[in-house]
Amino acid sequence: MPKLKVGTILPTAAEDAAITAAAMADPDARPFTDADWAQVKPLVRRGRPLGSGTKAQVTLRLDVDVLEKFKASGDGWQTRINEALKSWVQTHA
Repeated sequence: MPKLKVGTILPTAAEDAAITAAAMADPDARPFTDADWAQVKPLVRRGRPLGSGTKAQVTLRLDVDVLEKFKASGDGWQTRINEALKSWVQTHA
């Protein structure tokens, strides 16, 4: 049970029952049931979006000048590095 601040006044059991009954009678303030909560879906996903499953995360050390050139071309630089590597693989198959 959480700690209460000094001077906190709690409702009596009868008052609590009356408050709960009033809340349950109000269709606009109806508490969620377990079934309602089971249907709740988050509106926002946190973190990075899930990958396609076709890529593997690696740590790769690149020359600073190469990395700066790709980053200077704007967002999507990692995708462009991947495309450059794909091109190399195709020409050296």
